[in-house]
Amino acid sequence: MPPEQRDLDSERRRLAEEKKNERYVWWYLAYFLFGIHLVAFVMIYAVMHAG
Repeated sequence: MPPEQRDLDSERRRLAEEKKNERYVWWYLAYFLFGIHLVAFVMIYAVMHAG
């Protein structure tokens, strides 16, 4: 296999890995934001119904 072909393969593999990692970051962000809102709503509910 010529070196330029090997470089192309490694570049393609790196890009695929980067895309996969980016997807994980977006999922993490989505769950994080969802969790924050859930906690906020529970706290609002608790404050409104306190005492």
